[in-house]
Amino acid sequence: MDQVEIAAMRFRIERNQAGEHFLGRHRHVGILQRPDSRQVSCRQARRQARGVNALSVTGKGPAMDFDVSLSDIQAAATRIAGRVRRTPTFFSAGISARLGVETVVKVESLQLGGSFKVRGCFNKLMQLSEEELSKGIVTVSGGNHAIAVSFVARALGSRALVLMPKNAAPFNIAMTRQMGGEIELCEDSVEAFARAEDHARRGMINVHSYDDPAIIAGHGTTGLEMASDASGRLDHVFISIGGGGFSAGVAAALKGLDPAVRIWGVETEGATTMTQALAAGQPVPIKPTSIARTLGAPFATERTLAAARRFLEEIVVVPDAEAVREIPWVLQHGRVLLEPAASCVLAAALARKDAFKPGERVGLVLCGSNVALEDIEGWRKQFGV
Repeated sequence: MDQVEIAAMRFRIERNQAGEHFLGRHRHVGILQRPDSRQVSCRQARRQARGVNALSVTGKGPAMDFDVSLSDIQAAATRIAGRVRRTPTFFSAGISARLGVETVVKVESLQLGGSFKVRGCFNKLMQLSEEELSKGIVTVSGGNHAIAVSFVARALGSRALVLMPKNAAPFNIAMTRQMGGEIELCEDSVEAFARAEDHARRGMINVHSYDDPAIIAGHGTTGLEMASDASGRLDHVFISIGGGGFSAGVAAALKGLDPAVRIWGVETEGATTMTQALAAGQPVPIKPTSIARTLGAPFATERTLAAARRFLEEIVVVPDAEAVREIPWVLQHGRVLLEPAASCVLAAALARKDAFKPGERVGLVLCGSNVALEDIEGWRKQFGV
């Protein structure tokens, strides 16, 4: 079994707001050179920190090998072109000042449906036959996947039935209905997945939110765009992890283009799905408690666990309070609204900025913006930030 070591690190967020600018010039260049793909071993980190954990993985991967290639992602990019936005990749002067190195941000929070999820959904559903689309789509999600499946199904002339846990955020329920989705509220995710299987047996097409090669390949197009638009190579990229499909796709794209890039996964406390899977050596069920509900996958899968072992440098676990702390900063300096699943990436980069060498370049993938303003204010009061 692979060995996993978890060490605490101490960090301090410098809030020098005077004269800072979040977004700067918007730049485009060609795709980075594609070297051969290889597995890069993870390094250990031992630092003292205020509530931020770093998990580093060593040893062999799981029995299942990761089955999404760079060519799969490139094919997905061709397939979904014109259906999704090419979201901007910006140089950020303000974040660069805070991290001490040049930093670019991929603002996927500006994507259709408010998150990256439409990429995978378009790639998956566009490969279904007309007959399959006519049967309708069923899925389990209480967050961004629910919104995206509903949006994409309607765009392709199908219907979406979403099984949601009853504690799903009211904002996400409203957005899913606004996008045309039908909702069945369930007691919990266990009941939701069971009901989805029932509907699939009766003929509907069950689309898993992250354990599907087509979904992962679609998400990976985010990485292709980021590499193309970053105006040079990236040495470090930070990506949030829920069930692991998004990080798997983006990492596969970035490392397929440049194996030397270091990919840092980010989770919030109470949503440590991948951390616990790595510690156990296999996917294990968890009960998410983080306010970052869109990271609250109840389990990883063998596929996403294989991707984590193959691609990730480290997983940084961020307290909810630190994710919330960065939301108003980004809103004030960048006029960009982020949900905690996205803002935690900035908090993680600040926590690990001692890993950056002079002259290196950092990329942050900001995955979504589906959050209610009243929730943000409530969290700020709750955590005193």
